[in-house]
Amino acid sequence: MTTMSASSASSASSASSASSASPRLADLFELGLDAPICLTWELTYACNLSCAHCLSSSGRRDPRELITAEAKAVIDELEAMQVFYVNIGGGEPTVRHDFWELLDYATAHHVGVKFSTNGVRITPEAAARLARNDYVDVQISLDGATADVNDAVRGRGSYATAVRALENLAAAGMRNFKISVVCTRHNIPQLDAFEALADRYGAQLRLTRLRPSGRGADVWDDLHPTAGQQRELYDWLLAHGEHVLTGDSFFHLSAYGQELPGLNLCGAGRVVCLIDPVGDVYACPFAVHEQFLAGNVRETGGFRGVWRDAELFRRLRTPQHGGACASCAFYDTCKGGCMAAKFFTGLPLDGPDPECVQGHGVQRPARRPDGTGHLPKPSGDHSHRAAPRPVDLILTRRPPVGECAESPLAGLDLISTGKGGTHA
Repeated sequence: MTTMSASSASSASSASSASSASPRLADLFELGLDAPICLTWELTYACNLSCAHCLSSSGRRDPRELITAEAKAVIDELEAMQVFYVNIGGGEPTVRHDFWELLDYATAHHVGVKFSTNGVRITPEAAARLARNDYVDVQISLDGATADVNDAVRGRGSYATAVRALENLAAAGMRNFKISVVCTRHNIPQLDAFEALADRYGAQLRLTRLRPSGRGADVWDDLHPTAGQQRELYDWLLAHGEHVLTGDSFFHLSAYGQELPGLNLCGAGRVVCLIDPVGDVYACPFAVHEQFLAGNVRETGGFRGVWRDAELFRRLRTPQHGGACASCAFYDTCKGGCMAAKFFTGLPLDGPDPECVQGHGVQRPARRPDGTGHLPKPSGDHSHRAAPRPVDLILTRRPPVGECAESPLAGLDLISTGKGGTHA
């Protein structure tokens, strides 16, 4: 198997653009790299919110999560592997008692940190601290440009919390922090408003795709954009793509005809992967299921051993033949779409995406034909409620959830600004 180190990715990109005869960068990446370009790392499942579409079903802390010394050992491995940066998530990562210690340790060891937060702990003091570190990027999660749209999915008061975090970051002089939006059928009409909100605070807009992962599986049928909205989103991205980040979430939309900016590639096990709070390594941040589990960082060989030697990753890095999509004229741009979206909606992995814009993925089985009679579920549910319930998606405000088993907001002193409260 041919591989390329992450440190050589930029030179490969230059070579690819210099000669039309050279392979596309995406074609090289399909064979896998010696180290991931971007590693997603969920530090904790603890969260003060209970978002309806949470891909990791977060809420309660898992007592088995990696301790500080183990997390630092992973960072040491990432430094040795020359990983560009780590994308920290959760849960709400800032509620870990050692979050700031780990952030400082990573950046001191040449591993940049991008972390996603609902903003609950982005106080003026925290914002000033972040603004002083050039190796940190912050993404504030916001799924509605107005409180009614956002809070219907993320919980009452979450819009006010996020906006307060944006205000604090802007006031601290931090530039190009992100507003991170999961696109739903309720917020697609607000794309221009999201862009205006980002401009107001000197932020950059980041749009990502809703996946039927975690609690998102329970609401996906009601929340994922309609066919007409898919086209609206595609046209909007073509017009604004140079200024909007997508994390290659929407490469399935390239089947409309023109490729969107980015790799347009499922990077699972090739250029990206996930470490969960207990150290399990999955091929894809959106496919937390035993079928995509490659190993654990606590095993002999650590993360490096999993990334380079796991049988699952070796299989993912072999040439893919497209299966039922191979005859489609748009396969070279769409690549069959999202692996996680297909898996959690009961579709075969070598078939079309459930949101295939050519219509090939519309008809899908109501139950996965794997002998169990049920669609696959994520490997763990950490929700505040033992049995998460589908959320009423009429735009009304939901009551706040109860405290986590171990309150993630313990010891946090929040002073009301009169712009909306927070909740635990």
